[in-house]
Amino acid sequence: MSTADARTGPALAQSIRLVAGREVASKLRSKAFVISTLILLLLALGGVVWGGLSAANPSKTPVAVTSETAQAVSGMSNLAVTTATDADAAIALVRSEKADAAIVPDPASPLHLKLVARDSVPQQLVAQLSVSPPVELLNTSTQNALLRYFVAIGFGVVFLMSASMFGSTIAQSVVEEKQTRVVEILISAIPVRALMAGKVIGNTILAMAQIVALVAIAVVGLSVSGQSAVLSGLGGPMAWFAVFFLFGFVLLAALFAGAAAMVSRQEDIGSTTMPLTMLILAPYILVIVFNGNPVVLGVMSYVPFSAPVAMPLRLYLGSAQWWEPLSSLVLLIATCVAAVLVGSKIYRNSLLRMGARVKLADALKA
Repeated sequence: MSTADARTGPALAQSIRLVAGREVASKLRSKAFVISTLILLLLALGGVVWGGLSAANPSKTPVAVTSETAQAVSGMSNLAVTTATDADAAIALVRSEKADAAIVPDPASPLHLKLVARDSVPQQLVAQLSVSPPVELLNTSTQNALLRYFVAIGFGVVFLMSASMFGSTIAQSVVEEKQTRVVEILISAIPVRALMAGKVIGNTILAMAQIVALVAIAVVGLSVSGQSAVLSGLGGPMAWFAVFFLFGFVLLAALFAGAAAMVSRQEDIGSTTMPLTMLILAPYILVIVFNGNPVVLGVMSYVPFSAPVAMPLRLYLGSAQWWEPLSSLVLLIATCVAAVLVGSKIYRNSLLRMGARVKLADALKA
């Protein structure tokens, strides 16, 4: 190794550490960032505890019955049953809004009973009282639909908020340094690649710290609410989510830095980062809408921008083979490397161009 190379290596690493440390320190000194993070963690804790308690103690529908119709609702755990002295008393409970519906005798009905409600038909109760043929499922699922929905929202919201928050932080930092011409001083002292790498690494450290804190809160919240079975099922998927988020965030962070370097004013950030914002928002929307669709989730788990959300959800649902998260992760890492190379090229070629927005084609030229 030559003397110049020996000096360049440590100097580059030291420059990256300095920039990364500056990014972390500046955010930790920001009261707005600290307060917003604490609020996010408190909301997450409250949401996990509330969701766990709601799953453990589902709300029951109040229903009035008589001694003749009480047998019709026996064994229905989702009903809060009140036995009235007669049919008129049961209907009076409905009128006074102490019950959502009353089941009273009706000799003319094939079931010898009828359902009395106030202003709308209680469809769920009607379905429970209806006579249906036995149903046999070839592929049974142990996952509760409501719990699956909450898990999908959880993964989607965490990815959306963390990626968008720290991605926009990187973009604003890049443009602020260009707008104030501080970047000219910085790159006279450190290499351009060290400046970008430090920004990406510093914000990645902050984002991963936030993810770890949210995972810890989820563990505490589920433990407090007595959802140990849910916690055991979520342990592996949450660990995979952290790994996928790491590479997914680096991918997005590099692109945010490159996109922000193409403009010189804070007002123009949205024009270049809007496509990246949509890439962050799309997985959140899709995973909520299609959390019960195995085909859509299967495709999303191999798309690098949605894999950090879809693959952990599939692991939680038990619909992914053991090799699928590994192959999806390899694809994500390869895409991450490509994004870092493209983002760094755009960043390097656009950083010192002031004034009008730099065209993407010009930024990609050598």
